[in-house]
Amino acid sequence: MGKRLKENISSRYFEAANLLNSKKTRRRIVAYVESYDDIFFWRMLLSSYEDQTRYFEVMLPTRVNYLERGKKAVLMNLLSQNVGTDMIACVDADYDYLIQGATPVSHEILNNRYIFHTYAYAIENLQCYAPSLHDVTVAVTLNDHAIFDFEDYLSQYSEAIYPLFVWNIWYYRTTHYGDFTITDFNKVIDMGNFNLNDPYYAISNIRHKVGRRIEQFQRQNPNARESYAQVKRELSELGVTPQTTYLYIQGHHLFDNVVVPMLSKVCDRLVRERENEIYRQARHNTQMRNELSCYSHSLEDIVSMLKKNFGYMNSEPVRKIKADIESLFHHEDETETPKP
Repeated sequence: MGKRLKENISSRYFEAANLLNSKKTRRRIVAYVESYDDIFFWRMLLSSYEDQTRYFEVMLPTRVNYLERGKKAVLMNLLSQNVGTDMIACVDADYDYLIQGATPVSHEILNNRYIFHTYAYAIENLQCYAPSLHDVTVAVTLNDHAIFDFEDYLSQYSEAIYPLFVWNIWYYRTTHYGDFTITDFNKVIDMGNFNLNDPYYAISNIRHKVGRRIEQFQRQNPNARESYAQVKRELSELGVTPQTTYLYIQGHHLFDNVVVPMLSKVCDRLVRERENEIYRQARHNTQMRNELSCYSHSLEDIVSMLKKNFGYMNSEPVRKIKADIESLFHHEDETETPKP
């Protein structure tokens, strides 16, 4: 990467560009993100901090060969030494928040005030925020009948996987993380086929698989009782509870293998329920066909609605992100305010 290219992607470059504008012009703050899907999420968060003095432009760092985006290490290597008041980085936390500085990337994310992270594993976890999922089914089906308790289900799912999740973090905080990777963890907590008629059978099955793997780890690590308990205490301090573990597992696994299959079955039933209602209430075949056609054209795609879901705004991880953003601007205001 040439010197000119490095300058074009540093905070100093955007700071100089802002200085060329008149004092009445709003300051542009560039927010670099990892992937296209991240743009809407961070726009929704940052827009509430725009005012007469500043605005954000959320983008990918396209001035470099970043077609292999989605790799946080690439973004971190590119930006960690260049972020500042006019350029910030917004990334998924992955496990970097939970391992608390055990790696250079984790340390940089936790200690650089110009790098913001999701606290939850990724934006997908927040899009799957349990209290918001009923609203997603309404957006998809236009049927407001609550036929499934998403909050209870994801709470019980979290409780089932929590003890093994602690072991996964335990391994990632040691030099033996390769002995129990995220991929290994995901295989154990895989839901299999979701059955709306007997949804809790899958959770019972997961509890059984988790129990067997925990017994194995306890045999392999007979001296880890205290260190395991310490990790458990620290996770609790970081906001991870047995009921909210789903927010901290790999986002794509939660989104693709847990929540989308669950929503698909719930939405299918809600659509059939609405169609049956149309069948019953139609006075003649023409009205029935017209109503069914109108309803069919009003249905939305589950994945699209889930990606556009921002019912996570009141979640604990988002409250922490907002606190970080507010802290940055409070720090800048104090720095810029001249002392009497």
